[in-house]
Amino acid sequence: MQVTMTVNGAEVTRDVEPRLLLVHFVRDHLGLTGTHWGCDTSNCGACVLWMDGEPVKSCTVLAAMAAGRSVRTVEDLARDGELDPVQQGFMQCHGLQCGFCTPGMLMTARHLLDRDPDPSEATIREAISGQLCRCTGYQNIVAAVRWAAEHPHGAAEVDDEAVTQSAPAAPGEGRSETEVSA
Repeated sequence: MQVTMTVNGAEVTRDVEPRLLLVHFVRDHLGLTGTHWGCDTSNCGACVLWMDGEPVKSCTVLAAMAAGRSVRTVEDLARDGELDPVQQGFMQCHGLQCGFCTPGMLMTARHLLDRDPDPSEATIREAISGQLCRCTGYQNIVAAVRWAAEHPHGAAEVDDEAVTQSAPAAPGEGRSETEVSA
């Protein structure tokens, strides 16, 4: 059968078997291998991508079910060569180790932050509760999502803060009268 959908903003049409899963469609037919195929039973969450703006476990969705819909994969998070703040947070806070769960975690975290820009630790933990990470113990993942919440413009914002904080003070600025006259 033929399916047409929008993937990462581009319309794609392919001939597929009716039983083909969406995870295999994006990986094998489109070459978008960022979405990982894990358990094949919707338990691990490594295959999370967005369909019509909502996270779905693509190992439980047929490619035919995505016909006419919009799909977004982890490859679409970075914009104009800049990593998404969630991706930057994972780097800053060591939110990945083996990296297998990371694409699904990133997509879930971005969805959460788009709806709740300042989530609590409990909210983050609830949002990622449908995904398994066997390496990190989740603490660094939670910290990475908090980092992204605190830096919605990413590393550029952090760099601007560092420049502002490290800029030398103007004469007399930030120093006591005694230090200025000495």
